[in-house]
Amino acid sequence: MTSTEMGITANEEKVASGKKTPPAMVMLVGLTAGLGVILILLLMVFILPSLKSGAHDLRVGVVGAPAAVSSFERSLATAAPDAYEPQRYDSEAGLRDAIEHREVVGGFVVDEAGVHTLVASAGSASISGSLTGTAQAVGQATGEKVTVEDVVPLPEGDPTGIGIGGLAFPLVFGGIVPVVAFRKIFPRSNGWYLTGLITFSAVGGVIVASMLTFGFGSIDTGLWSTGFWAIAGSIALGVAALAIPLAGLQNAFGAKGFTIGAMVMMFLGNPLAGIAGSAAWLPSGLGTVGQILPPGAAGTLVRSAAYFGGAAGLTAGLTLATWIVVGLVLFVTGARRAAVSSAEAVEIGS
Repeated sequence: MTSTEMGITANEEKVASGKKTPPAMVMLVGLTAGLGVILILLLMVFILPSLKSGAHDLRVGVVGAPAAVSSFERSLATAAPDAYEPQRYDSEAGLRDAIEHREVVGGFVVDEAGVHTLVASAGSASISGSLTGTAQAVGQATGEKVTVEDVVPLPEGDPTGIGIGGLAFPLVFGGIVPVVAFRKIFPRSNGWYLTGLITFSAVGGVIVASMLTFGFGSIDTGLWSTGFWAIAGSIALGVAALAIPLAGLQNAFGAKGFTIGAMVMMFLGNPLAGIAGSAAWLPSGLGTVGQILPPGAAGTLVRSAAYFGGAAGLTAGLTLATWIVVGLVLFVTGARRAAVSSAEAVEIGS
């Protein structure tokens, strides 16, 4: 049968079944409009968060005599309205400790010498730059001398933090592709399939941590240090928190479940991760959503392990662990459902 005859037969079957094919122009216009809407949504998801990012209600510490601090806080509010939420500390040592434990993003020591600004570029180069710029604006307005000190600096090999800042896409890729690859290799063995995902998560964590440390110079640590393995473990946890839930959705709901999950991770988890500038730099609502999803939580945990000795990483770690548990539950549920269906099919066939 020729292709023309096959086309005629297909059209005859559609007519016989009562289904009418829309005119070609209608299909062209409809598909073009639909793709246009998708394009607009993608632009909003990937560009709007960055466009609306900036300093908003960032917690900063302030140290100094009460009168001087009050005056500085007023100047701070004038220079950057709604950008900062000042927290007063009794001493500079207390403020430094708060920065190192990620309780505040930075701070200001106000005394007779002027304004000494404390930043942590390792936490976010964008936020440290904003703090520096605001302090200089206040200094110009008040005539006070402004100095800046980086309390938790980025490594010399990666002074802008590009290495960890670019982790979002590799994490998403590392979570999606293995689900497809290992299912292809082990189509009938859930045990080997899950083992493959867990093994790749662990190996992937070591590979990425090694590249960041020895390839890019983004992390200043040694191979046998506890810091390196904490970073590798954080990355591995992030990959597993992506891969295992997607595998669970695939087992429980089939290809549609996997596709929807992968799209959420790619088109929401990726742009809302906030790894480059931190979640605090994103619009508040979007930043929160990003931290609930695995890419954002993984980025926060990796940064915490890499530069802050794990400080403020507990919530991110628990978030990733929760995703893994949910994924395992879906995985087992789907496997059991498939086993029951297979047994029933065999019983009917016999």
